[in-house]
Amino acid sequence: MIQKGQKINERYEIIRAIGEGGMANVYLAYDTILNRNVAVKILRGDLANDEKFVRRFQREAISASSLNHPNIVEMYDVGEDSGKYFIVMEYLEGQTLKTLIKKRGALTLTEVIDIMLQLTSGLACAHDSYIIHRDIKPQNVVILDDGTVKITDFGIAMALNSNELTQTNSVMGSVHYLPPEQANGTGATVQSDIYSAGILMYELLTGKIPFKGENAVEIAIKHMKEAIPSVVEFNPEIPQSVENIILKACAKNPKNRYKSAIEMHDDLKTCLDKNRLDELKHTYEFPEVDEALVKETREKKYESKEQIEKDKIKEKKLNKVLFITGILTFVLALTALFILFILPKFNSKEIEVPDVSKMSVEKAEKVLEEKGFEVSDDVKEVVDDNIETGKVVRTNPQAGRTVKKKARITLYISSGKEKVKIEDYKDKELDTVKYLLEQQGLTVEIEEKEFIKDDNVKENVIVEQSVKAGEEVEKGSLIILTISKIVLTYPDFVNENYTITAVEEFCKDNNIKLEKVAKEDNNYKENSIIRQSREAGTKVLSGATLRVTYAVKKEEYNPSTNIDDESSSDKES
Repeated sequence: MIQKGQKINERYEIIRAIGEGGMANVYLAYDTILNRNVAVKILRGDLANDEKFVRRFQREAISASSLNHPNIVEMYDVGEDSGKYFIVMEYLEGQTLKTLIKKRGALTLTEVIDIMLQLTSGLACAHDSYIIHRDIKPQNVVILDDGTVKITDFGIAMALNSNELTQTNSVMGSVHYLPPEQANGTGATVQSDIYSAGILMYELLTGKIPFKGENAVEIAIKHMKEAIPSVVEFNPEIPQSVENIILKACAKNPKNRYKSAIEMHDDLKTCLDKNRLDELKHTYEFPEVDEALVKETREKKYESKEQIEKDKIKEKKLNKVLFITGILTFVLALTALFILFILPKFNSKEIEVPDVSKMSVEKAEKVLEEKGFEVSDDVKEVVDDNIETGKVVRTNPQAGRTVKKKARITLYISSGKEKVKIEDYKDKELDTVKYLLEQQGLTVEIEEKEFIKDDNVKENVIVEQSVKAGEEVEKGSLIILTISKIVLTYPDFVNENYTITAVEEFCKDNNIKLEKVAKEDNNYKENSIIRQSREAGTKVLSGATLRVTYAVKKEEYNPSTNIDDESSSDKES
């Protein structure tokens, strides 16, 4: 066990343990040479004793350390100290996506798209360097407090092949994201990372993993055979264009999958565009399931013959139970039908429940009691866009049903229109947020707020919102989103000693059309500005025209190149 204060490689002083995993323990340490905090991962004992694994780990970790991307954790050092194999990487103050999902469940659509855009960007960088992660899962993705996503564990994940992966303690965590080709031992490609990213996207949108089972084998077989559940059925507010990304990323057959991470990244960038609202559900060009491979995987890859026989016995028992259960369910269903529809016809004391919708609670109670019913004190509230708040929406049993006299009726009253919970949209792109809010039934108005470049604010991002994050508003309500507009003011080109070259650069940087007027004048320094058509302090507007007059020496002045002369008016186009 590594102790506080112990130094690794005579350089990294351990501060405290910050995590334990199936393959490595993680420590916060202080780099005594570069004076910074770092994270040190030390390989677990049994892996450190595997010479073949250690060699592969060192090779792959050194390869991964060459990656330089804002969405990939930076690796600083790889080494060995007294039989302990370690990697040193940047220390991240954040939480894994797995922790975030456990805390919150399903994330919002905007959050998921933002996370997946960063994730696929990082994967594209790794794949461009011929590096495959092989173990993309929420435990290996960290999200910082500012929303930045970081992919971790490149060195360790790459050092494990599919056989070894099924033998580590991390199998139950990894198999939930395991591509079919890795499950059957075919080997990993860049498309394997894409499959795992698609499963991760499903979990972010639903808060659940798509395939569950009692053991790793059962889950692996489901990855190979079963279609991924629909996120649109889970949440009808999710556009089909978003589900199509998951369907394409999680295709069983790699031929039906995205060819590259950047292809998936580009699809994510446009999935919420208005022109994709009516997108049809994605269908596959090639067959998805290879039954022979599934059988081979079960028999040769994961399970002994004894286990297969046990599974067959278990399956027979399960089928017997299901058969008996089916018969009992059928009998119960017939009994229920008899009680609900046939028996009432023989009971003359039963009466019909009247329709009391849109009535006040007091009036509804009076009508029901006059008919001979009892009204429950437990009044329920339901959202309804059409019925006034506090009025009755429906009853249980429903109006028109025939029930016994003195039966207890429960009233459901309107709580008003459906409400939308507002999030914090600051620093987010306008188009995505506007689309989502309008999809939720809100009216969105856009206002602009001007900033100068020195304010260090991106253009066209949301800087203010009229409704605070966390508040709930009814459908149809107005929310005003204020976006940033970067403005400049024209400098005093004349008195600040600008040259014509400097003015050209200013106009190019700010999309200003420049008209140059050369004037023969030895009283001014050559190429200096004599006059400008836009006064100093005027706002710079993209696409506007600026005319400046600059000085040239008499002996070098060529009238044929002059566009205009001083007598021409400095009008603006």
